[in-house]
Amino acid sequence: MESLSSSSSFSTTIKPHPLLPRAKKVRCSCSMKAASAFSYQKFIQFALDETKYSTSALIPSSLQENFSTLKAMDGKTELRMCSFQAPKIRLLRSLSIEASDGIQVLDFAVFPEAEFDLPIFCANFFTSVNTNIVVLDLNPLHDVINETHYKEKYYKSLIPLGLKYSECADLTTDCMQLLPWGGKLTSESLKFFSPIVIWTKFSSSQEKHNTLFSAFSEYYKAWLNLMDQTTEETDDPGYHILKRLIGETRAKDVVKRFLFNGVNELGSKSFLDYFPEYECKDGSINEKRSIVGKSFENRPWDTEGVFIGDTCS
Repeated sequence: MESLSSSSSFSTTIKPHPLLPRAKKVRCSCSMKAASAFSYQKFIQFALDETKYSTSALIPSSLQENFSTLKAMDGKTELRMCSFQAPKIRLLRSLSIEASDGIQVLDFAVFPEAEFDLPIFCANFFTSVNTNIVVLDLNPLHDVINETHYKEKYYKSLIPLGLKYSECADLTTDCMQLLPWGGKLTSESLKFFSPIVIWTKFSSSQEKHNTLFSAFSEYYKAWLNLMDQTTEETDDPGYHILKRLIGETRAKDVVKRFLFNGVNELGSKSFLDYFPEYECKDGSINEKRSIVGKSFENRPWDTEGVFIGDTCS
């Protein structure tokens, strides 16, 4: 992808929250022009406004200088990109696509700083004239099927929110299936999802789009709330002892560069790190073996967030 000029004519102002004092406006390269009846720009603007309200230090990232808008080779489709950073947020980035044939795509994610074990907020949406494919989740950094401590810490309180929108595993409840399970999901993919993941497919309608926006809004507010409450994982009792002995600056250096060496390189794992079963004797990936593997036809978590997906199809 070639570099893009930051002087794009498409710009969006992040309006100050009405309860906040007026401050210097932050600009996003994502256009808010009103086009079709449904647009993912509304989702992006909501997230930016809420983030600005939650942390006043939201600023454009260095990526914004090179990635803003891009025209496709057909001269009609437009790709819009924006990226920001803030305390506790290493990168908030969005890629949206609006095509003349009604196809829209949103790839929106917020990555926490490496010092925090926060889940990653993730929204991957595809919309055509008739079809919508949706993945919305707070992607866990650890295996929530086996590491119950991590699941209890971040997801226990969010299970009711997930059940509000997703298909209930317990069919005896009167939960309305607003965004039911979207069909087979591979076991490989499942490793990266949480018990509150919304994986769904539905026909386009204003009602469904409103429901999706509502889910996006509530999930994002829930993520921001987790962010507000989280503290650095390096802030352990040993840090306080080091701080008293050698001072704050040197204590942080010892903790981050020695005790927690490598934390800033998290996320650099390869495919084989996650799926060693596909490694050949020469170290390459076995492309002849199906990567689809086992799949889950129905939601593999119950209403308590307990994994019940031992039976695969």
